[in-house]
Amino acid sequence: MAGGPGQNMQVLSALDGAKTQWYHFTAIVVAGMGFFNDAYDLFCISLVTKLIGRVYYTVDGSPRPGSLPPHVSSAVNGVAFVGMLSGQLFFGWLGDRVGRKSVYGMTLLTMIVCSVASGLSFGHSPTCVMATLCFFRFWLGFGIGGDYPLSATIVSEYANKRTRGAFVAAVFAMQGFGILAAGAVAIGVTALFRSRFPAPAYNIYPAASTPAEADLVWRIILMFGAVPAALTFYSRMKMPKTAQYTALVARNAERAAADMSRVLQVDIDSKEGAEEEATTTGPLPFGLFSREFFRRHGKHLLGTTSTWLCYYDLHQLAQRLIGLFVLIGAIKGRWEQGHKIRGSL
Repeated sequence: MAGGPGQNMQVLSALDGAKTQWYHFTAIVVAGMGFFNDAYDLFCISLVTKLIGRVYYTVDGSPRPGSLPPHVSSAVNGVAFVGMLSGQLFFGWLGDRVGRKSVYGMTLLTMIVCSVASGLSFGHSPTCVMATLCFFRFWLGFGIGGDYPLSATIVSEYANKRTRGAFVAAVFAMQGFGILAAGAVAIGVTALFRSRFPAPAYNIYPAASTPAEADLVWRIILMFGAVPAALTFYSRMKMPKTAQYTALVARNAERAAADMSRVLQVDIDSKEGAEEEATTTGPLPFGLFSREFFRRHGKHLLGTTSTWLCYYDLHQLAQRLIGLFVLIGAIKGRWEQGHKIRGSL
């Protein structure tokens, strides 16, 4: 039975004033694992591109091991971000149409399947392997693009008014742990294979420096991204639809009250409530690309997008600075070594 505007607003007011409970932290973990998984899938690829280049682009007789051509490297590293843009637009729209819960499961399944498929990239030539890898990485980014806004939206709609900002920040913080996990898994898998399949340096014995088992290393690292996603799938499917969607979009205050009472200890009476403005539950009187939308939300949109832009630009800048410092350290070490040799002579 659908509720009126007053009933709908009463449900939301009760949730805004509810005390912080254990389920709030459960929602943070479930939504946060989405950001954890997103970060792992996005950043693990940069850790294996050097190995991929060595496996597929080493030329016999070359004095140096192979590396990915610049255009292939750009495609492998950037195609997931193109998929993210498409996924955000599609799944964001779909989440408002059919509900967060249904779309939340779809994005997770997309990420699981495409993580595994990325590791199983097939082909008889380097071009075919890179083409299939880019194909699956695009659809992986498509799922990640849907998971980003949905994870943040779901945890913000579960949280009360007092702790909403902190909860959303906690979910976003999981992205850093995902990046750390990508590095840890890459180091662990590489060390394991190196101890199990030792090989000489390239300048000593080029033909044996890259064993056939090296082709499994980058595949395992990519496929590991499906593990945290699979572990949280059941928990996501058990989460009820958020009250904001059920009350404001589906206009069913009684269902919203029942769903929230099942997971939160909050007293919600959807039968009574003072009448509010009908426009609070009706569709917006202006479109997404209208002048009114930008007048009301343009500053928020600009602030959010510029923050993300700065984040990714600063991340790339930090990587380049770290690489520069490593290069300077290597040059300094070589110079000191040569100076000692000359001194001994």
